[in-house]
Amino acid sequence: MNIWLLLIPVISAFIGWFTNWVAIKMLFHPRQPKKILGITIQGIFPKRQIQFAQKLGKLVSEELLSFDEIANTISSPENLDKLRPMIESHVDHFLREKLSAEMPMISMFIGDKTITKLKTVFMEELTTLFPSLMKEYAGELKQQLDLEKIVTEKVAGFSSDKLESILMQIMAKEFRFVEILGGVLGFLIGLLQVAITVFTA
Repeated sequence: MNIWLLLIPVISAFIGWFTNWVAIKMLFHPRQPKKILGITIQGIFPKRQIQFAQKLGKLVSEELLSFDEIANTISSPENLDKLRPMIESHVDHFLREKLSAEMPMISMFIGDKTITKLKTVFMEELTTLFPSLMKEYAGELKQQLDLEKIVTEKVAGFSSDKLESILMQIMAKEFRFVEILGGVLGFLIGLLQVAITVFTA
């Protein structure tokens, strides 16, 4: 068998690996548009960074972090129950300590029973007020914080180096797998070429 035939799978494997390696590099490079043989070439992510930032901002604001969900969560009875001991403690401290210090005459007429009743009234009112108060606060927060705009501006403002670093940290194994897969497929195609050459000779 011709020795050069044996090199075909190796060469094909190298070509398969190299083309995939170049394709991955071209996701990020060149950073700036460059003309090569009259064709403008730029890395996919640098070229599409603004669109990527806009899509990500929309996804975060609509799907990942909804102010409606936040409002429902913070205004739920379960969260109020978690806060209740702390609130009762503050109300008790206010009625027993601060009120006595600020208005000694009134505190003379307030005993334990009155304090207990006042705390009960305060907590019942808070139970009614808390959900609507939290939802209203979340609504105002939504107007003040435009999540889509914030995420879009942050991602669009990333340097190309930082964007590449982030994506490489997340997808390094996948990129390596693509490179190896290119080499393996290239090698198999090379073996196929050798087999066809041998059996048709």
